Amino acid sequence: MSRLLPPPALSDAPLAPGLYLVATPIGNLRDITLRALDVLAACDLLLAEDTRVTGKLLSAYSIRTKLERHDEHVAERAIPAILERLEAGERVALVSDAGTPMVSDPGYRLAREAIAAGHPVFPIPGASAALAALTLAGLPTDRFLFAGFSPPKSAARRTFLEEFANIRATLIFFEGASRVDDTLADMAAVFGAERPAAVCRELTKLYETCVRGSLGELAVDPRFESPKGEIVILVGPGAEKVASADDAEAALREAMARLPLGEAASEVAKALGLSRKDLYRQALALKEAG
Repeated sequence: MSRLLPPPALSDAPLAPGLYLVATPIGNLRDITLRALDVLAACDLLLAEDTRVTGKLLSAYSIRTKLERHDEHVAERAIPAILERLEAGERVALVSDAGTPMVSDPGYRLAREAIAAGHPVFPIPGASAALAALTLAGLPTDRFLFAGFSPPKSAARRTFLEEFANIRATLIFFEGASRVDDTLADMAAVFGAERPAAVCRELTKLYETCVRGSLGELAVDPRFESPKGEIVILVGPGAEKVASADDAEAALREAMARLPLGEAASEVAKALGLSRKDLYRQALALKEAG
């Protein structure tokens, strides 16, 4: 039986003043970088969404840094005092409950204000549920879009999803366990039941799972009626649509009303994936026909 290695020794190098955005594990406490441990141990103040969650991480590595709550309920009123500490030359670190701070949490407000005030801001990269799920899903990774959480009500959720229906990229969504089945049903309705997808649950934890299939299959999978844990839903790019002749002509006429013929042909060619040369000839014919 293999023996677990002890926690690594921390660096005693001086930590520069500024705001540190520190990624923390999304489940497995050993998914923490050595640099992140250095920052967490050396900073003057550590801001966390939930001090109980972050306290477990600090305890695991025998770190005793001062810890304060920084969630959506206290962020706005806490920022002025934090900026004062940065102005005084202190080292402040920000973490989320799990993963990379500022991804679906209020930390961006603090980073924005710190940047505006001219304070140094340092990213300390590490775990990310979105990227972990992307690497596991088996869907295209050359282009992807993180869309965060969808609205809780079906009508608003479908309207939200329609914004992404024609995006040629793998889509990444976070979702609460209690709404996964309803969200998958809405995704099948909006994106199409045949669209490839994956549902990742409890990433890096004991019961890590990734179920792959079409949205139609996943929407009726009994495993998602009452799942537990953190959920990431990924939807692959849809089949590329070929523009009809009527679509091309309508787009070309609209562009010709605003642009010279060559620029109009280029714009439509890029938007519809058609030949610029053919569109330019069509534009000339449309112009001559009046």
